[in-house]
Amino acid sequence: MNDLSKPDSRSMYRFLMLLTIGSTLGLQAWRTLFDNFSVKVVGLDGGHIGVIQSVREIPGFLALLVIFIMLLIKEHRISSLSILTLGVGVGITGLFPSYFGLIGTTVVMSLGFHYYETTFQSLTLQYFDKKTSPLVFGRLRSVAAASNIAVGALIFLLTAYLTFTQMYLFIGGLILLIGIWSYSRNPADPDIVSQRKRMILRKHYWLYYFLTFMAGARRQIFVAFAVFLLVKKFEFSVQEITALFVINNVINYFLAPFIGKAIVRFGERKVLSTEYFSLIFVFVAYAAVDSKIIVAVLYIIDHVLFNFAMAIRTFFQKIGDPRDIAPSMAVGFTINHIGAVIFPVIGGILWMIDYRIPFIAGAIFSLISLLAVQLITGQVKRAADI
Repeated sequence: MNDLSKPDSRSMYRFLMLLTIGSTLGLQAWRTLFDNFSVKVVGLDGGHIGVIQSVREIPGFLALLVIFIMLLIKEHRISSLSILTLGVGVGITGLFPSYFGLIGTTVVMSLGFHYYETTFQSLTLQYFDKKTSPLVFGRLRSVAAASNIAVGALIFLLTAYLTFTQMYLFIGGLILLIGIWSYSRNPADPDIVSQRKRMILRKHYWLYYFLTFMAGARRQIFVAFAVFLLVKKFEFSVQEITALFVINNVINYFLAPFIGKAIVRFGERKVLSTEYFSLIFVFVAYAAVDSKIIVAVLYIIDHVLFNFAMAIRTFFQKIGDPRDIAPSMAVGFTINHIGAVIFPVIGGILWMIDYRIPFIAGAIFSLISLLAVQLITGQVKRAADI
């Protein structure tokens, strides 16, 4: 394990920082352009878009397959190839303006994004010690927030001069350059602990698995229903949603590094307790408030609290065998995405009964998670005694 003062550690940090910029650039550009491209150019309706959004989550659900790819390719190479795949997926999107074409390019894009995210988490926990990894996660969250703002500004400027196809090609090309650069680097430390290259499921990791699953469920309630609430009930315009997006990322740019420091100072239990305790009130308020200003504030708080989830990964670092990091991050990513398949469908049915139900369910999930994280201290102590 290393800290940021050592040359090999700085090399991996630079490597992950550039790839994180590429990953953020790709996903945010795809999200920003998707709705307008799919409706105005491809001519899709809500049913088509729902299917594509579900298909987009399949590579995340299959992230555990990265374990078997590691039998053939080194993990940092998988990161580079993932960003190259993301760049290709984004770049060719405009060249296939059809329903099935958009499904195909979405799968390619999503495969690159999700496999990078899996290896990014794993490499961070492998290359940085328990006091440094939260700081690295926090700093790279900040970098991602700045990248989100930058790509939004870039697309705003490009729309006056380029077609959708040209914008996709341009942004995909930028991501490919980052991927090519990273593939020419070798930040790997030959002395790092070798990773097990098979699927790992251990009983004493159960709390990590549970918290990861609950975090995925919470994410889907936010992604699927919070923005929909803002638009459907409170009639937020595109400009207002965009303004909230900018505010969220400006806050995250400054706040994310402090969350990393808070994990080091106060520990995962207190940080995650703060998140879930706050979320109980946020979800109940979503269901209860009628003020447009208050619901906008709730949305910003909700988005900020996403950053606290990095503590789940650093918790695993304290209880897990160092040889289990890569396979466990892959399994965890799959567990996290189970909710992406289940909850939007169930939540949509419940929404039709009463829009408040998904948010009340979110509050209940948060309460359960709050109770569960109180077990973290005992898990860490037992792991230290083994």
